[in-house]
Amino acid sequence: MSTSALGTSDRVGGLPTRLLGYLDLVVLALALPVFLLAGLSLAGWGVMAVVWLAQRAIGAWLQRRADASDDPRTVVGLVAGGSMARAWLTAIAILAAGLLLGERAGLAAVLLALVLFTTYFMVSLIERGMKI
Repeated sequence: MSTSALGTSDRVGGLPTRLLGYLDLVVLALALPVFLLAGLSLAGWGVMAVVWLAQRAIGAWLQRRADASDDPRTVVGLVAGGSMARAWLTAIAILAAGLLLGERAGLAAVLLALVLFTTYFMVSLIERGMKI
């Protein structure tokens, strides 16, 4: 019987492990004072904050749909296609920030995106390792 059928969590470690999944959002919040102190573009931070939150929400929605599906093709389509679409959304937003708001905003958005993605990716690897 699956852990969802039993009503138990398939995450190991309880609350600290669940909170680890939000580390990228903590980094996003902590980046604001860093941007202020370093004189980096707040427009770049704002663009990346909105895009990061949007793509994260889209990812969670797609993952719920994939988890609810019994069709392997649907699951792969939602997860892989969703990941590619989220990456394109982020890239287009960064490009738009650079073109419309200036190079400083585009550079700030790129730097923040790299930090957020690295954090998100490392946490996902840690979480996958804890499930094994």
